[in-house]
Amino acid sequence: MEAILILTALPDPAQADTLARTLVDQREAACVSRIGPLHSVYRWDGSREEAEEYLLLIKTRSDRYAAVESRIRSMHPYSVPEVISIRPDQVEPRYLAWLGESVIPEQP
Repeated sequence: MEAILILTALPDPAQADTLARTLVDQREAACVSRIGPLHSVYRWDGSREEAEEYLLLIKTRSDRYAAVESRIRSMHPYSVPEVISIRPDQVEPRYLAWLGESVIPEQP
């Protein structure tokens, strides 16, 4: 079992909290932490944009990436949501065991 960290940012704290709760309630993530507000500067449709956003740090199993990505797409207000997966090279063994127990493995 491999742990991953998935990042996504939403424009509203209530939307971020709803997504976080859904991911944990559906056992697609062991833990979701919300950071923000953040000030984001980005390019969209050929123009520089600036917005307040809330970053979610989604801790899950690598075999749940597709389910988490699908859930983000279905609940995210942006037409192109940020979905970035980071694979840590080290995870504390007891935390990794807890994460593995907290998330339902992907079914074949």
